[in-house]
Amino acid sequence: MDAVRKQGLSYVKAVQKKALARPKAAPDLDGMMPLMITFERNLPALSILFQIIGSGLVIGSAAMWVLPGSTTAADLVLMKFGASVFMLFFGLAILMLSHSDNQPDAYFDPIRREVRVLQRSENGRPQTVLRRSFDSLGSARFSEKTLELYDMDGSVLMRLKIQSPEVRHALRLQLCNCVHIST
Repeated sequence: MDAVRKQGLSYVKAVQKKALARPKAAPDLDGMMPLMITFERNLPALSILFQIIGSGLVIGSAAMWVLPGSTTAADLVLMKFGASVFMLFFGLAILMLSHSDNQPDAYFDPIRREVRVLQRSENGRPQTVLRRSFDSLGSARFSEKTLELYDMDGSVLMRLKIQSPEVRHALRLQLCNCVHIST
């Protein structure tokens, strides 16, 4: 009985010693620069397919007029003109759909201690789509090349591809005191 009590007391003393030990210094967030990470496309194969179809439509709109066998009857010329204009604009729209400028950016701000998702508007100016403080995030999971941010209820808030180990380390330093980090 005394041996169990001594083990229990030594365990309590060890826990108290850890609790009373000086806490590690928090990283200096004033000197940190904000980080911007661009979202990756969900389906790169679909993006490639859009590029192939869009390029085919743009080339096909010009090829209608150049390829041999085209007639110059007045009524057919008007239909060819309408079809080629439709193919040209539709092809350009499909090409712009998968353009990388249309992807939103995640902006991690260590001074305001928040993450913002910015999307470019029609006139090219960034607009804030989502703003969350670091304290309102449930947790973060770092893998070798990705960062997953989870909401308080455990659902995935965003999944970001990390470009380099330096960016990964800087993100970990920004989030370490505010968000539960799991590996």
